[in-house]
Amino acid sequence: MKVLFEDNEVIVIVKPVGVPSETTQSGEKGILDLLKNEFGLTDLFLLHRLDRNVGGVMVFSKNKKSAACISKQIQENTFKKTYLAVADGVIEEKQGVYKDLLFKDSSKNRSYVVNRVRKGVKEASLEYMVLNNIENKTLVKVTLHTGRTHQIRVQFSSRKTPLCGDIKYGSKDRQSEIALFSHSITFSHPITNEVLTFTEFPDKLNYPWSLFGSDLSE
Repeated sequence: MKVLFEDNEVIVIVKPVGVPSETTQSGEKGILDLLKNEFGLTDLFLLHRLDRNVGGVMVFSKNKKSAACISKQIQENTFKKTYLAVADGVIEEKQGVYKDLLFKDSSKNRSYVVNRVRKGVKEASLEYMVLNNIENKTLVKVTLHTGRTHQIRVQFSSRKTPLCGDIKYGSKDRQSEIALFSHSITFSHPITNEVLTFTEFPDKLNYPWSLFGSDLSE
């Protein structure tokens, strides 16, 4: 488990692919409990989540005060998250904003784009920038404006460019896990107020990231 930063208030790590954010009902350890065990931490607070098959940068608070501070930043949209993703298909517009209404079906653990507001429907917004197109795949950088369940996955799928490996949302490419990675997070330190940014890249050796090796660097 790679640690990018740690002090008395927070710890920033790179979550491995395949690990849930929280311990599951079946007892499989989530990243929160794994961190507690590995670093001997008793108090640790989960502030945001990544899907099991999505890796990348996450921050955890070490006390309630810091947790409340960063949670407030998330609510006020001053906590910034960007992702890298590989879409299965060519995205013609080089940059844009996707805005949709999303309905989450908790019984199926699946979200849907719908066309009218009703109970359980929430607005979802993101912006993207195309970094490259190779072999009918598109590497994009995504900045979230909202944090809905499976938001990036379902919004790209609804435009007929599902993420590679995302079988649940329609990808025909079964050669990889979901090609989505938490690339960077930016937040204000809960004590010093210093604006901190932490960045990481997916493994260039793993498909489909391997198609875009030269694009996955600072």
